[in-house]
Amino acid sequence: MDVLRLSLRQLQIFVAVAQSGSTTAASAAIALSQSATSSAINELERLLSLQLFDRAGKRLLLNDNGRALLPRALAMLDGAAGIEQMARDGSGQAQSLRIGASTTIGNYVLPQLLGGFMAWRQSEQAPAWQSKVRIGNTAAIARAVADFELDIGLIEGACHESTLQVTPWLQDSLVLLASPAHPLAQARNVPTAALREAVWLLRESGSGTRETTDQALLPHLHSYRRSIELGSSEAIKHAAAHGLGIACLSRWVVADLLAAGRLCCISSALPAIQRDCHIIVQRDKQMTPALLAFMACATADLAATTAPGATALSPNP
Repeated sequence: MDVLRLSLRQLQIFVAVAQSGSTTAASAAIALSQSATSSAINELERLLSLQLFDRAGKRLLLNDNGRALLPRALAMLDGAAGIEQMARDGSGQAQSLRIGASTTIGNYVLPQLLGGFMAWRQSEQAPAWQSKVRIGNTAAIARAVADFELDIGLIEGACHESTLQVTPWLQDSLVLLASPAHPLAQARNVPTAALREAVWLLRESGSGTRETTDQALLPHLHSYRRSIELGSSEAIKHAAAHGLGIACLSRWVVADLLAAGRLCCISSALPAIQRDCHIIVQRDKQMTPALLAFMACATADLAATTAPGATALSPNP
């Protein structure tokens, strides 16, 4: 067997510099002096006979070689962290699970999914396990999964990270909404011209909901002439209920206010809006028993009933 010349510590330093853009910032993150960090990077480049960074003053910018190495380094460090986690547990069976979910799924679908997963694990007399959940917009969750900060992501909308394996999961429907007191609420087949003049309540850029609504609405509206941008679907639905404008949100989000009569659907000539939800994992992720069990639970037939109105999607062949 060939003697390995690289160390995990060298890769850890490389990742820290790649993510921070300087040896000074990286040294603070990894508890190492700036000079030792610089020396480690120079030694790594010497061992590989490759330049990994372009130097721009004090900034270190990944070049093509560095960008090719980064996902492999992250995968190796993720695997090493899994070995250490196994070693810390006396039985070698404890599993940790880091789950990410985009905002709508995290608030309205994931709690019931986790409940089913926990019941399943207990019925199977599974070994000890711990879970951590992060909720954010689709772009942030996809980035965290790509960087091995999360083991798995559940997202609505499209995924633009090339290093991820994307599996179709559920289909969600979005509806146009307003307060019952809004002028457009009681009209039949509201014309597109009237929708163009309305105040639109929108999610922030990077949100799966915003991307879906932009793709569905802007070809007809051309632009949002008047809009208010809010950072969560909860804020939007309550703003709509108070008559601040109209919104396009998931039925999962607004089911309670629709049932209570505080919101109503707007009838318009616009086509129905559907969006696909996906399960994402890093292509180089080492699959642990806990992760495989969670994916099996999420993709089981019962996943279709995890939220009202959800439709299961078939995985890509």
